[in-house]
Formats: sequence, C-alpha cells, structure tokens
Amino acid sequence: QVQFVESGGGLVQPGGSLRLSCRASGFSWDYFAIGWFRQAPGKEREGVSCLASVGGSPYYADSVKGRFTISRDAANNLIWLQMNNLKPDDTAVYYCATERNRVVVTRGCRFESWGRGTQVTVSS
Repeated sequence: QVQFVESGGGLVQPGGSLRLSCRASGFSWDYFAIGWFRQAPGKEREGVSCLASVGGSPYYADSVKGRFTISRDAANNLIWLQMNNLKPDDTAVYYCATERNRVVVTRGCRFESWGRGTQVTVSS
C-alpha cells in the first residue's frame, strides 16, 4: 500500500509563495507517475502537476503554468511543488498522488493513490 507524508501547506497572501513536500513509500514499481492534484470546496478535482519516473517534461495544468514547479528526488521518492505568485483561486487541499505504469504525462495523470492532503489558503 502506497503511503504519503505531505507537508508545507499554510496561509499566504496573494502573490506569495509556498513549497509543498511529499515523501511516498510502500511501492517498488518500475514505471509510475507522481504528482499533485487539488480539491477546493464546491469545485471539481484538478490535476495540478505530475511527472513520470522515466523522466521527460512534467505536466502542468494551464491554471498553474509559469507559477508552479514540480521537482523530484528519485532516490528517496521525494517530490516538491514550488508555488509562486499564488492567487486566491489556488486555495484548496493539495494531495500528493501516484499512478502506476504511467510513462507519458503529456495529458496529465489519472491518480490511483493519494495522501491525506495539505491545506493551502491564499487570502489577504
């Protein structure tokens, strides 16, 4: 069973930055994707960003392109989401998640497992 430890959420003013962290464990797949999705009250779940274990360009939702950056420490299954120029619309619970056997993330990921999430609130 995949386990996740997420951290880094909080309250930030518009224009500010936050860095989310996630350590995933409990799996030994050869191919997978790992990333983040978010869920805001009354809104549909949105895939924010993900990247494939085999490498290649990461996926970003249009709403976060140019502001968010995903990175990974493959040896330790750590990933980070650097979020800059945050907007009130970024307010949501952010979940670290994985999808087994995903090697191409051009169109995003269909996450199958995820953690408990971390709250991000952007407000003045």
